[in-house]
Amino acid sequence: MPNLTRRHFIAVASAATLALPRALHAQSTVFDADIAIIGAGAAGLAAARECQRLKQTFVLLEARSRIGGRVFTDNSLGEPFDAGAVYIHWAENNPWTQAARDLKIETVEDTGGRGAFQFFDHGQKQERSQRRRGAFDRLSEIFDIDADKVPDISIAARAASEGEAVANAAGTMARMALGEEPERVSAKDYARLWSGDDLIVPGGYGNLVSRYGADVARRLGVVVRGIDYSGAGVVLDTSAGTIRARRAILTVSAGVLASGAIRFTPALPALTQAGIEGLGMGDLAKIALKFNGERFDIPEGADIFDQEGPNSLFDFECWSFSRNLVVAYVGGDHARAVLGQGREGAIATALDVFCSMFGSAARKAFVAGTTADWQNDPLACGSYSHALPGQSGARALLAAPVAEKLWFAGEATGGADFGGAMTAGGAFLAGREAVRAMVGQ
Repeated sequence: MPNLTRRHFIAVASAATLALPRALHAQSTVFDADIAIIGAGAAGLAAARECQRLKQTFVLLEARSRIGGRVFTDNSLGEPFDAGAVYIHWAENNPWTQAARDLKIETVEDTGGRGAFQFFDHGQKQERSQRRRGAFDRLSEIFDIDADKVPDISIAARAASEGEAVANAAGTMARMALGEEPERVSAKDYARLWSGDDLIVPGGYGNLVSRYGADVARRLGVVVRGIDYSGAGVVLDTSAGTIRARRAILTVSAGVLASGAIRFTPALPALTQAGIEGLGMGDLAKIALKFNGERFDIPEGADIFDQEGPNSLFDFECWSFSRNLVVAYVGGDHARAVLGQGREGAIATALDVFCSMFGSAARKAFVAGTTADWQNDPLACGSYSHALPGQSGARALLAAPVAEKLWFAGEATGGADFGGAMTAGGAFLAGREAVRAMVGQ
């Protein structure tokens, strides 16, 4: 649960004239565009497409050298894996499902495990206990009831009354699905998330998003440092000069907003700031290990879990789509500790754990590795957002427009009643709806 977003313009006359898309040349000297969109991830690309549909001029600015944000297919090992978002959640209503159809990109149904599950404890194989299965079933019951009936306390506090097995299951779920410790996540916020069927994109979710945005005009490598909304419209201070627009949509993550990387003039209203402060960013990191074709008797699509400590779990997803890759998932404070060793240290740790289960043959067959570490990426500051305990209203505070000039749209504000939060589909909905709100649609 990882590449957002979620995001240069040169407003000096002659240089800007050469750089601006044809649709903007006729704009007045006051504004470079109707809407400035900051971040070319799922939300930003959806917003740009909606601007095109509604005939609103726009400038789309992205600090990275690529589009897609936290939806990114990594090909650095010669075989692709999704370093960020993997699943098209609640696929029956997710706009990325239709985008895949329109682009004729293959999707396959996720059946809750495409291969066998195996469980280890410090490298020693274990049987999956009935008690463990029952604990997860009970956990599902707790959060599948009406979200209004779930208190705005931490997931840990809600699960504690159900006994040790359910409390342990809640910790595993929070770390491996939300990327955070269960004490730091609002149970109410989690309970309102939408559920449904999941689809997977064999060719890469990141590649789907890149294809969707391939023909959208954008400027890459442009960092937005400040936004002045004190006068008419908004004035953006960027690494490529000044940009003026009537309004702006910020699709950067809640973590980036909290970091202070973008300064606002005047300062954001207290309620908006409270929304930012009421959201945390989980860390669901991935470590990809490439092997030379050996399989160690592990079936394709298997999930291998190894418990290295009470709060330290590795989930190794093996050989998906016949690739020679094992992708290790780690979440929460465990992810922060493992990735805190640096790239090479994290790869070595994941390989050591894998070899503790499958022996020296696995080490001999290892070729190379890489990491997807959103927490330490300053353009993401985490994998995706969650409301802190007692702060289930934070998403609504962040979603409220500021001075009818600034809209915050992304996975943190996705979907009706924020049921699409934490997903690329929710980000798409948020970006599209922000544009519609701006033009009164």
